[in-house]
Amino acid sequence: MITRKELIDKYFKFFESKKHKIIPSASLVPENDPTVLFTTAGMHPLIPFLLGLKHPEGKRLCGVQKCIRTQDIEEVGDEVHHTFFEMLGNWSLGNYFKKQAIEFSFEFLTKVLKIPVQKLAISCFKGDKDSPKDSEAAEIWKSVGISEKRIVFLPKKDNWWGPAGETGPCGPDTEMFYWKSKSKPPEKFEPKNKNWVEIWNDVFMQYNKNEKGKYTELKQKNVDTGMGVERTLTVLNDLDDNYKTELFFLLIKIIENSSGKKYEQDKETTKAMRIIADHIKASVFILGDNKKISPSNIGQGYVLRRLIRRAIRHSKNLSINDAESMTKIAKEVIKTYSSDYKELKNNQNFIIDELKKEREKFNKTLDNGLRLFKKITEKKKKISGKESFLLYQSYGFPLEMTIELAKENNVRVDEKEFAKELEKHQELSRTASKGKFKAGLSDNIEETKKLHTATHLLLVGLKKVLNDKTIEQRGSNITSERLRFDFSFERKLTEEEIKKIEDFVNSVIDKKIHVVCEYMSLKKAKESGAQGIFDSKYGEKVSVYTIGDFSKEICSGPHAENTGDLGKFKIIKEESSSLGVRRIKAVLEG
Repeated sequence: MITRKELIDKYFKFFESKKHKIIPSASLVPENDPTVLFTTAGMHPLIPFLLGLKHPEGKRLCGVQKCIRTQDIEEVGDEVHHTFFEMLGNWSLGNYFKKQAIEFSFEFLTKVLKIPVQKLAISCFKGDKDSPKDSEAAEIWKSVGISEKRIVFLPKKDNWWGPAGETGPCGPDTEMFYWKSKSKPPEKFEPKNKNWVEIWNDVFMQYNKNEKGKYTELKQKNVDTGMGVERTLTVLNDLDDNYKTELFFLLIKIIENSSGKKYEQDKETTKAMRIIADHIKASVFILGDNKKISPSNIGQGYVLRRLIRRAIRHSKNLSINDAESMTKIAKEVIKTYSSDYKELKNNQNFIIDELKKEREKFNKTLDNGLRLFKKITEKKKKISGKESFLLYQSYGFPLEMTIELAKENNVRVDEKEFAKELEKHQELSRTASKGKFKAGLSDNIEETKKLHTATHLLLVGLKKVLNDKTIEQRGSNITSERLRFDFSFERKLTEEEIKKIEDFVNSVIDKKIHVVCEYMSLKKAKESGAQGIFDSKYGEKVSVYTIGDFSKEICSGPHAENTGDLGKFKIIKEESSSLGVRRIKAVLEG
C-alpha cells in the first residue's frame, strides 16, 4: 500500500531532482481574483506568473495544492467525486515545454511509481478551427514507449484547458489513463471503457485567446500539470472506491460507529456516508483557512453552509443524532492533515465552534420546515414541486423526507416539477461557483496591477492615520473596477479618518515613485523590515515590493511600475466584514 505521504514525498523528490523548487499550498480563498469563490487547481494562484511575472523561486516549480470545487456538490456520493481534494502539480514558466514535460510524466509513472507501460493510455488534442491537431505530443509519447494504439485524439471539451476567464493563456492538454481492472488491458485504448481512469494531465499553454475569440501564439509558453492525490492513491492501491483509501477510511469508521450501520450494507447508506465524510472534510478545510470564512448566505459562506447542512441531513437519514459525531469527524480530519496544513491545528477551536453553531441553527430550521409542511398539507392533498423545493432549499428537507411525510399524511408530491426546480437550482449553483465575474485576472491585468499597488498604500495609510501598527491585511479581492480590502480593526472609521487615508494615498501617488521589486530569502526579507504575515504560504524565496520610504511588503504581485500610473484613489465604502475585521472598497479614477 502506498500512503498519501509517500506519494507526495516521491513526487517532490522526483521533481526536485529535475531542478524544480517546491512551493507551499496557497489559501483556499483566492486573493485578488474574483473569477471563482475557491482555489480550484494548482495553477490558480500562479496566474500572474503564467502571464509573465517573474516567480521568486524560478521557472521550474512543483507543489501540492488544496482545492475546493463546488460545481458538482450534488454529484458527491459516488466513488470518485469530492468537494475538497489535493492536487499535485509541476509547472514550467517559459522554460521546458512538451518534450520534457511528457518525458518527466512518463518517467515518474513508470520508474518511480512502477506502473507497467502496459497499463497506461494517452489522449491528445484532436485539433479544430482554432488550433491544429497536437501530433507533436503524440509523437513524443510514442518515442518514450507508448503504443500508437494506446493514443487517441479527442476534441476541445476533453483535451483543452482555459482560459481562466474570457481571455488569456490556454492550450491543448494530454491526459494519462491507468487500467484499474485486474484483467489484462486491451491492446487498443477506448476512452469510454470505465476501467481506464485518468490520473494525470499535462497542459501546454501555448496560445492566448483575445476578446474577439482569436487564438495567437504566446511568447512565454508554459506547462501546467495536475495529479489528484485521492484518485491516484485509489488506483495505485488497487481499490475501486476513493472512500476506501486512508484519507476517508477512519472518517467512515466514525460514521459507522455513530449510526450502527455498515458502509456497504446498501446503496443509500454508502452514498450517505460518502456525503457526510466528504462534506465535513471540505467544511473543516474552509473553516480552517486563515481567511476565517464562517457559514453565511453569500459567497464562500453560502457554500460552507450548504455543505454542513447537507452533511447534517444525511446524518439524520442514518439516524445519527449524536452532536459529537460531526466533531469527531472534524478532529480526525485535523489530525490527518495538520502536519502539512498547520492552520487546521491553529484554528481547531474556531472550526469546532462554527460546526456546532451551524448544527444548532439548522436543527431550528428543520422544526420550522415541519411547521410549514403541516400548514401546506392542512389545506390540500398535493404538494407542488415549488413547495417541495422550498422545503428542500430553505429548510433542508431532502425530497425523500418530504415524500415519506406526505405518505404518512396521505398527500401526493409532484416529483417531476421538483426535478425541474432542482435542475434550475443546480444550473444557478454551477454558474455561481464559477464566480461572479466572467473576466479574470488575465483579462484585466493592467487595471489589477494598479489596484493591487493601491492596496499596499492603503495599508500604510490605515496604520498611519489610525495610529495602529498592529493592523494586518485579512483579505483582498480585486476586479478591474475596484479593490476590496479587509483589515483587522475593532471599530467603524470616521469620515475624517477616511478623508485623511485618501489624502495620504493620493499624496504618495502624486510623488510618482518607482515601484521596486527584489527577490530574496524569507530570512533576508524579514531582516530588511519587509511587512507580511509570516506563515506557511511563503516559499524559501519571496518577492519584496518597495514604494520609496512608504511601503516594503512581501507580495506575489502583479504591481504597477510607478505610483504615478495609478490615478486618483477614492474610498467608496467602509463597513464591517466580520468580528474584529473592517472592509474598505475603493476605486482609482482617471
